[in-house]
Amino acid sequence: MYFVDVDDIVAEKIVVSKESLRGTHFRRAGPRQKVYFESDEVHACIVTCGGLCPGLNTMIREIVCGLYHMYGVTGVLGIEVRRIKRFLCSKHNPLTPKVINDIHKRGGTIFETSRGGHDTSKIVDSIQDRGINQEIRRRGLKVAVVGIPKTIDNDIPVIDKSFGFDTAVEEAQRAITAAHVESESTENGIGVVKLMGRHSGFIAMYATLASRDVDCCLIPESPFYLEGPGGLFEYIEKRLNENGHMVIVVAEGAGQELLSGNTCTMDNIDASGNKQLQDVGFWISQKIKDHFSKKQKLTINLKYIDPTYMICAVPSNASDNVYCTLLAHSAIHGAMAGYTGFTVGPVNGKHSCIPFQRITERQNKVVITDRMWARCLSSTNQPSFFSPKQLFAKIGDEKHGDNHVEDLAIK
Repeated sequence: MYFVDVDDIVAEKIVVSKESLRGTHFRRAGPRQKVYFESDEVHACIVTCGGLCPGLNTMIREIVCGLYHMYGVTGVLGIEVRRIKRFLCSKHNPLTPKVINDIHKRGGTIFETSRGGHDTSKIVDSIQDRGINQEIRRRGLKVAVVGIPKTIDNDIPVIDKSFGFDTAVEEAQRAITAAHVESESTENGIGVVKLMGRHSGFIAMYATLASRDVDCCLIPESPFYLEGPGGLFEYIEKRLNENGHMVIVVAEGAGQELLSGNTCTMDNIDASGNKQLQDVGFWISQKIKDHFSKKQKLTINLKYIDPTYMICAVPSNASDNVYCTLLAHSAIHGAMAGYTGFTVGPVNGKHSCIPFQRITERQNKVVITDRMWARCLSSTNQPSFFSPKQLFAKIGDEKHGDNHVEDLAIK
């Protein structure tokens, strides 16, 4: 049947023990037979925030086309953001399927984007003045607010993955391939590639697994050390003696605890409230050079590659284009059904409507006791840099919540 039943729910956890509770369930995403809003009364607004991510323009296109063609909503505005303050201006861009027809073929976002710098109260006043459907709920307005999770790092919990992740992993292959070619073309060549991942090393891990050219993958979830038995320097020397070259992939958030003693800027934060990370790729490259310059018997040739902005700015690939379409449609259906304060995404393969607080209460991280990280270590043949005692300390008992279904209805 085309319509989704209002009682359809999706379980957050599908692998449980007989002693555990069933846990949290979410409303299934999809079109409802009964809608909350009248199409001719709806005014929709689209804003893009944060850093660039492949698929943003695809998402904009599919929201506009979905509203027009599935629900007959023609009042759609796009907000050009300069620190989001432009939202308070009177001039905005009306969006139609014709206007956004080809934007999915471009990288970036047609609305511009920024981090932080917004005045929530003034924005709500502006929304009310324009009839555009947070503080908003407090005013008793019939408004649905939907967020589509955007992070290239794939660090959003609950959902299976975030859009743009597949494209990022695919594009990261180019940098890894370049590092591999450079390293194997010289004696004792080392290629260092820094990839995105402030707190989660998913891009580094998946790119490493996909390329099969990487000899060491360093991520924030798995601490490492440089010197001494079992350290990174010892492994590099061993690998160079065995193979004559090597490639190291490092996530941007890896090893920050090692850098924190070198600089006082770790306390700086950006407009979004995130700590400004030090360039671990440059730092580790310099440390490797310094270490081996002291060892006269081994001369290295190191190349450092940082493809971050090249990856973020590309258009989404075919897989992400399809995924963005599904996310956009889920968001539209949920809003028109009268749900608010939610985001959308696949949970165990089933698209669901998820309350905002569920995806902001924690971050999705690589589980280093899980099989995927074990596969990565098997691919690179690197040491875990963990003692058995440290490894088992990482394994905690899984907590299960009470049985309930999240309520998203507009009150």
